Amino acid sequence: MSGTRFEARFAPDRNLSARMLSVMVLLTAVYAGAIALLVVLLGRAWPLGVAVVVGFAAFQLLTSGKVAMQALGAREVTAEQEPELHAVVDRLCGLAGVAKPVLAVAETDVPNACAVGRSKRVAVLCVTRGLLDRLEPQELEAVLAHELAHVAHGDAAVMTVASFIGVLAGLVARVGLKLIYIGGRARGLWHILVAAIGVMALATATWFVSLLLTRSLSRYREFAADRSAAQLTGNPSALAAALTKVSAAVGAGGGIPMKDLRKASPLNAFYFAPVSAAKYAAHSALSTHPSTQARLERLTRMAAR
Repeated sequence: MSGTRFEARFAPDRNLSARMLSVMVLLTAVYAGAIALLVVLLGRAWPLGVAVVVGFAAFQLLTSGKVAMQALGAREVTAEQEPELHAVVDRLCGLAGVAKPVLAVAETDVPNACAVGRSKRVAVLCVTRGLLDRLEPQELEAVLAHELAHVAHGDAAVMTVASFIGVLAGLVARVGLKLIYIGGRARGLWHILVAAIGVMALATATWFVSLLLTRSLSRYREFAADRSAAQLTGNPSALAAALTKVSAAVGAGGGIPMKDLRKASPLNAFYFAPVSAAKYAAHSALSTHPSTQARLERLTRMAAR
């Protein structure tokens, strides 16, 4: 496909790019401030602390896709194993002018899909068996277009980087809690107790700020992917129908085993629709997705136009 066709059918979202940039700038500022305070709290041991932070960041970025696939229990599938799935993705990638990601299927009845990976060239598009069994062909095409939009926009890589600070802050908070316990029980180690309280407060504040920023970005990127998918397929009604089916199934349980729902919950931010564990926060500042109703209203307006 030519570059002109790509721009016409799957145009980059400037508002999404601006939001990604602003969130990353703010997170960098939070990160820099946290590092500066960590250096003060650690004293002479600060090089070790910074090395741990950098090492953890590199590890998370390089392994995020593999970890996500393992958490889902997904496996890569070939065109011989899933010919219909590959055919739809081939057609969409040709229409949009984007590189085809690796395709994977998770053998779970939870109907959902996600795209993960540290870059556009190392992306994995995963669908569940429940999604393949429940959706009509046009609905499946719309969901796959939504996930391809995430890949084209670089959402998975940005969200992995953006969530790093929050994940690290949570780990640091746990360490601080253990140090508080040690300092409180040991005599003459009051300085450990003070340092631990400081680390705990810093980690908690950093975690909360990063959580608000990343969740805000996550909600907007779902609107952006919905819009791009509807434009690519020319069928916003099919995407709305798929969203209604998936949300109803994961929200009400739909006969899905609870163990499958619990297993799926940690990857809510990357899913087409959040599983039941996240539905209670659907209208809050801490939700990973906008409400289903808000997404359907936007798709309905697109269909009317």
